[in-house]
Amino acid sequence: MAMGRRQQRQRQKDLWVAAGELPRSAAHPFYRKLNELLDEHGFDPWVEGLCEKFYAPTMGRPSLPPGMYFRTLLIGYFEGIDSERGIGWRIGDSLSLRSFLLIELDEATPDHSTISRTRRLIDLETHRAVLSWVLQLVAKAGLLQGSTIGVDATTLEANAALRSIVRRASGESYEEFLTRLAAESGIETPTREQLVKLDKKRSNKGSNKEWRHRYDPDAKITKMKDGRTHLAHKAEQAVDLETGAVVAITLAGADQGDTTTLAGTLIEAAEQVAAVAADEQAREQLAAAGITEVVADKGYHSNDVLTDLTALELRSYISEPDRGRRRWRGKRPARDAVYGNRRRIRGRGGDAYCAGAPSGSNAALLICMIAAG
Repeated sequence: MAMGRRQQRQRQKDLWVAAGELPRSAAHPFYRKLNELLDEHGFDPWVEGLCEKFYAPTMGRPSLPPGMYFRTLLIGYFEGIDSERGIGWRIGDSLSLRSFLLIELDEATPDHSTISRTRRLIDLETHRAVLSWVLQLVAKAGLLQGSTIGVDATTLEANAALRSIVRRASGESYEEFLTRLAAESGIETPTREQLVKLDKKRSNKGSNKEWRHRYDPDAKITKMKDGRTHLAHKAEQAVDLETGAVVAITLAGADQGDTTTLAGTLIEAAEQVAAVAADEQAREQLAAAGITEVVADKGYHSNDVLTDLTALELRSYISEPDRGRRRWRGKRPARDAVYGNRRRIRGRGGDAYCAGAPSGSNAALLICMIAAG
C-alpha cells in the first residue's frame, strides 16, 4: 500500500461562514455532568447575588460573570494548569471547555487579564463562602463525614525570583548590598567574582528577617524538597479522611514549621464543618457535630501540639519521630498526651489512618467527587 502524503494546497478562506456549518463536538462527559450538578442546585443565580456588590451597574469594561469565573478556577485544577495565562490559552483551544463555560463559537473566551482582574475584585471571604456552599453540596450527597481530619502541607514555589529581593531596612537590592560591603572592606570597584567570593563568606545570608521580595512580600526564602532554595509559600490542606473531601486550605509563610500552622488550619476546618452543619439536610449526613480526630505526619509531632489537642478533646493520630529515651519530670500533661497518641497510632485505627493520610499535592477537590460519580 502506497503511503499517502499531505498535499500543500493554497486555499482561499471563505469570507462568511454559516453558524450551522461551524464544527461541533460532544462536550466532555465530566464537564457536562458537573454543569448539570451546578444548574440543578442553582449555583449561578446564588453566586451572582453573592458577588453583586463587586460589580458596577453600568461603568467599566465588560465583566466576567461570577459563575464563569469560578468555573475557570475549576478548569485550572482539573487540567493541572497553575497560571491564569495558561487557563486562558486552554479555554481558547478547547471546544469542551467552551461548552462548560457556555461560550458560543462566535464569542471570545476570557483572557488572563480578565480572569486576574476578577480574582482581585472578589474578596477572600466570598471565595470562602463559595467553598462552604460546595461543602454543603458534598455533604448532602453523603461525601463528607467531618469527624476525622487529616492535615498535610506542601511548599509552593512563588512567582518571584531571588534576584529581585531587597533589604528590609534600606531597600537595597542584593547586588547593591554586596557592593556596599565590598566598598566598606576596601574594594571600591569589585568584580563579579569578588562579590561572589564575599557572599560565600557571609553567614545567615538568606534570612527572611532581613530580606523580602519587592513585589511579593509574603513569599519567603526557603529550601524546597529537592534541595534548591527559592521564594515560596506554604499551603496546608485539611482533608476528610473518610471521603477525601478537602475541608479547608490555608496559606502561610514557607518558613513556618508544621507545628506552628496546624492550629490555624484546624480552626478553619472546624469553621467550615460548622457552616455545613448549619444546613439541616447536610447536617444529617455528618458523622459527628464537629471534628473528633486529627491525623498528620511526624512533622506535626510536638509536646505542645499533642497537649493542645488533648485539651480540646481531639484524638490525635500523629506519627512519632524517633527521639530516643525521653525525660518527663515536671511534664506530666505532655507525657500523658504523647503516650496516648503513641497507643493510638500503634493500634488498629492508627494503621488504617496512616495508610490514608493526605498528600499535600494529591488531595482531591471537593466538587470533583460528586461530578465524577
